[in-house]
Amino acid sequence: MRASHIAAALAAATLGLSIAAANAETMTFKAVLSGPAETPPTDSKGTGTLTATYDTATRTLAWTVDYSGLTGPAIAAHFHGPAPAGKPAPIEVAQKPPLASPMKGSAVLTAEQAKDLTDGMLYFNIHTAEHKPGEIRGQVEKAM
Repeated sequence: MRASHIAAALAAATLGLSIAAANAETMTFKAVLSGPAETPPTDSKGTGTLTATYDTATRTLAWTVDYSGLTGPAIAAHFHGPAPAGKPAPIEVAQKPPLASPMKGSAVLTAEQAKDLTDGMLYFNIHTAEHKPGEIRGQVEKAM
C-alpha cells in the first residue's frame, strides 16, 4: 500500500473515532428511596438516595447509594425493570456486596436495559430480613 493510501486510511479512521466520541454522552440519574415507594409500600423509616452516571458510548452505568434507618442490614439490592413507579418488575442488575452504605457499583447494560434506564422504567430497591420483598425503593430518573 502506498504511503498516501495509508495516510488517507488513518485520517478516515481518526475522523470516524472523532465522530463516535462526539456522539457519546454521559447522562446523570437519581432516585430517592423510601418505604412508601416500595411495592407493596412499607412503613419503614429508612431513606436513601441513588446517584448514577451512564456513558452512552460504553453503556456503562456507575452508581452510589447512600441509605440509613433500615430495620436491619441490607441483604440484597437491585435495579428492577421495566416498570413505572408502583409496579413490580424482575431484577435487571444486581448490586454486588458489600451492601453497607454507601453502596457502589457499575455494570455494562444491555441495549434493552439501557432503554429501560433512559425511559425512566428502572427502580432500585434494598431488601432486609424484615422486608424480604424490599424495604425501600426509588424510581431512577434523569437528574436535572
